[in-house]
Amino acid sequence: MQCPKCDAEFEKVVFHDIEVDRCTGCRGLWFDMLEKEDLVKIKGSESIDIGPDQVGESYDLQRDINCPVCHQKMIPMVDKDQFHIHYESCATCYGTFFDAGEFRDLKDQTVAERFSQMLQTLRRHR
Repeated sequence: MQCPKCDAEFEKVVFHDIEVDRCTGCRGLWFDMLEKEDLVKIKGSESIDIGPDQVGESYDLQRDINCPVCHQKMIPMVDKDQFHIHYESCATCYGTFFDAGEFRDLKDQTVAERFSQMLQTLRRHR
């Protein structure tokens, strides 16, 4: 399987019996359906995201990509809790692609980010 952003091959990475694919080039992560949701709950799983944030940021603007599994156009997404995290999702196979550093960032939601989200939610409901 090849990376949808840089065309490099993926390597298999296993954490607590959950196997994900990591790009050998840009270090982005491919999660099959529900793998991301399972890994987010497991302490230390951010260790699979070894890519430098700067590399991930350089690929973040590349949004018009095809799914590496079913080759359908992927949908640009924004995390519901951390609006600065942008990733791509496949509407056919439900896989998701995170640029290097994004999964680590997802796992590291700070108190300030939670507070900011609460304030934004309150403002919208006024």
